[in-house]
Amino acid sequence: MTTELNEQLEAYILAHISPESDTLRLIDRRSHLRLVNGQMVSGHLQGRMLKMLVSMIRPHRVLELGTFTGYSALCMAEGLASDDDTVYTIEVNDELEDLIHENLVESAYGKRVRPLIGKAEEMIPTLGQAAFDLVFIDADKRHYTDYYRLVLPLVRPGGFILADNTLWYGHVIDPAYDRDAQTQGIRAFNDMVANDKSVETVILPLRDGLTLIRKKEENFMTGMAE
Repeated sequence: MTTELNEQLEAYILAHISPESDTLRLIDRRSHLRLVNGQMVSGHLQGRMLKMLVSMIRPHRVLELGTFTGYSALCMAEGLASDDDTVYTIEVNDELEDLIHENLVESAYGKRVRPLIGKAEEMIPTLGQAAFDLVFIDADKRHYTDYYRLVLPLVRPGGFILADNTLWYGHVIDPAYDRDAQTQGIRAFNDMVANDKSVETVILPLRDGLTLIRKKEENFMTGMAE
């Protein structure tokens, strides 16, 4: 499929799905204008997918690893059933803190989001003992396996983990990227999840791959990948 046809299909899809809010559109534009890596923002299609998945799963406690500018956190917050439910979102880059705060304040759903700046392994223990219903991993690809080991025990049986970028622009099947650390990280993560008997999983070819993982309710820790 040609690049031109892909672009035409994407435009067609965006014209036939629920619109993003003016605030989200502003955050998307602001991310591209202020940051050299603005393309990392989730964007319209993935944002509507996240909102719909949250609406379907109906979680009370959501954890996100990798806030970036807050777009995805706000999409998930939009899908929550009430203001009593919370999206905890962790960003390691403290240079993004002011921009995250600016974006959350402007959104009607910002009060449902609790941002934390720091390393995931240091921030997560501060969030209490209650299990998470949903975790969204969208952080450093080199450490996806570490994040998976960290969050899986914190997800309730029957809960979900979403992982972004799991096809990594097709690099997962391209030998030219065999020595690329991020590609190696994603491949290792995909292999780990595929071999983990405590979960069931599916990879969607949305953008550059979105993996949906459900933690089994029976014997849910048996067979976890080492």
